[in-house]
Amino acid sequence: MRRALSSLLCTDASGNWSGWEIDFIEELCDRLDAKCEIKPVAWEGIIPALKTGKIDMIIGSMSITPERAEQIAFSNKYYSSPTGILARKSTDIEPTPEGLEGAYLGIQSGTNQEQYARKHFADSATLNVYQTLNEELQDLVAGRLDAIVADTLAVQTFINSETGQSCCEYRGEVASDPELMSEGMGVGLRQSDTELRERVNSAIDAMRADSTYEEISAPYFDFDIYGS
Repeated sequence: MRRALSSLLCTDASGNWSGWEIDFIEELCDRLDAKCEIKPVAWEGIIPALKTGKIDMIIGSMSITPERAEQIAFSNKYYSSPTGILARKSTDIEPTPEGLEGAYLGIQSGTNQEQYARKHFADSATLNVYQTLNEELQDLVAGRLDAIVADTLAVQTFINSETGQSCCEYRGEVASDPELMSEGMGVGLRQSDTELRERVNSAIDAMRADSTYEEISAPYFDFDIYGS
């Protein structure tokens, strides 16, 4: 069985796909007895590509949301990442509206974090909108921002870098908001592919049960990215 899937991942210097999600994909496809081909698709076209049959699965850190679930089906989550606040060390910022009073806060356009910040922090902080996370981090390092609100996993590499260690601190997760926070990241599937969805869920459960999930994650993370 051959499956085409889209994944928002990077290639290494040799042009090969790499990273935790690639390792997860390879294990999942083995358990599905499928030969999977990764097809990069622009984010705005990823759901249409699935629905029209150009790809068979989306495995690209797509959060499970009610809006998306109206268009496509999702597997059970295969990882989750909290939203948190990364701040300059020189500040006393905390991940609350009161703790961000008067701060210049960076948010990335089109993300769940932007929606969260507009709902919870707009009355206490000045919100600066960026197209990319890299632009946010550059202004944070330069001191043009006091903090950013972001997906914790997305900023993990920066936090562990020399630059990140010297300038900034992770101040913790923001309070939960079920209306805006996703249930985690799921494999996107066509709503008609009920059998495939059941097989994907079974494969994820099996990975968790036999510790393969932990073995895949250990080289990349020092915490449980599956969450509770």
